[in-house]
Amino acid sequence: MSKHRKSTPSSLKKTHLEINTIVADLRALRVASLENRQRLKRPPKLPSSKILADIIVSLAAVLFPNRLGSSEFTDEDIDHYVQQMLDEALRELLVQVLREINYVSGLETSSDLAHEQATTIIHAFAKRLPSIRNLLDNDICAAYEGDPAAHSVDEVLVCYPGITAIMYYRLAHELHCLGTPLIARMISEIAHSITGIEIHPGAQIGDSFFIDHGTGVVIGETTIIGENVRLYQAVTLGAKRFPVDKNGALLRNIARHPIVEDEVIIYANATLLGRITIGRGSTIGGNVWLTHSVPPDSNISQAQMRNETFDDDTKV
Repeated sequence: MSKHRKSTPSSLKKTHLEINTIVADLRALRVASLENRQRLKRPPKLPSSKILADIIVSLAAVLFPNRLGSSEFTDEDIDHYVQQMLDEALRELLVQVLREINYVSGLETSSDLAHEQATTIIHAFAKRLPSIRNLLDNDICAAYEGDPAAHSVDEVLVCYPGITAIMYYRLAHELHCLGTPLIARMISEIAHSITGIEIHPGAQIGDSFFIDHGTGVVIGETTIIGENVRLYQAVTLGAKRFPVDKNGALLRNIARHPIVEDEVIIYANATLLGRITIGRGSTIGGNVWLTHSVPPDSNISQAQMRNETFDDDTKV
């Protein structure tokens, strides 16, 4: 054995010392953080995005077992498959709901009250699944009837990112309404990463909703959308401004996104901002920037908006 050992290069020693310093600085920041000070020793676990993604895939199979399930079925075994998948998905979802309840309360372990609350949420959510399936059937039909490129409703279900985003939204919206906004938002962001479509689970969206192409669509938290509405890619239904209180903090839970009434079509790259109302049966053309309400049966084009006079008499 050689008596000579290679010494550690001084550059590596220096790097090691720098890393130790960075780690210590990061720990100091964690300790100093007001947000985490009370949870530093035993922070409650957050719901798992990976597990939620698996749960939604299972629920999609429950809703559409013949198309989104993982097996071929006979009439005799399909109900058994749905029952098994639903039972497993709801059990997993119960764990995630408990995590959110514990996270909000700052507790590491679940109390009897938390278990009761989570169980109530899961039961209520499960009872809504047939209604969600009915809504999705109408959304799929709206897509098929509204797109001449679609050859079948099955193609719409398995190929259209707009339908995927709407399915995730409708499941997330129910969970949002039942008091698990964090899980709901995580599900909506899973859909966003898959489809490029961002729908806040707090938005209210009516029957027979169709997003064609879809990439870049943004629908804000307090948006209200009626029935038989169609959006194209890169449409934004957003907030015009974010009011603050006297201390400069953002005001939350205020209506700040558009109301889109029934039978409205909004074409690609249109941006609608603020609590404005788009009247029933209106058509909003592509690339329009709209910050005021329009009456029913309006036809708003980019050329019209270019000539609009704003309050300060500036024309754009």
